[in-house]
Amino acid sequence: MRIPLLTLTAGMAGIAAIGNAVAVASPATDSRLGLSVQQDIATRDRQSAQRQQALDLREQAVRASAARIKAELEAARAAPAAGPQAGAPEAATDSFSDLASIYQAMKPAKAALVFEQLELDVQVKVARKMRERSTGMILAAMTPKGAAKLTMALARAPRAMAAAR
Repeated sequence: MRIPLLTLTAGMAGIAAIGNAVAVASPATDSRLGLSVQQDIATRDRQSAQRQQALDLREQAVRASAARIKAELEAARAAPAAGPQAGAPEAATDSFSDLASIYQAMKPAKAALVFEQLELDVQVKVARKMRERSTGMILAAMTPKGAAKLTMALARAPRAMAAAR
């Protein structure tokens, strides 16, 4: 007894269709490689989020310090010239030293973005407290216009101090 070829082909096509339907309906299971890649991506995403959070906290600290220094400068300007406040120059110097340390710890490109937003006199005072290499790297990352203004102010500052004496 011989089974006709057409019947055999039709039967095999039906079985293949049922097998494909079952494969599509069953939940997809990833291979070990796929799972490993997904886990690596999730780990990198978590690490990236942690780094971004650390950068955000650092930026907030810099903004708070800059605002505090700005407020101290405004208070010093508003204070009567007759009697200087006791301890104020040391506190301002410490604030600028603290800011210098913060900016030196940051990457130059990120520090330059924030540094350029400060008032010029604050930039000069902080730059004077920084190491020359750090100041140079931040100047290199600043816009040409901002770097030129700060450089000119740094160059003028010794003459202005000598004239005040």
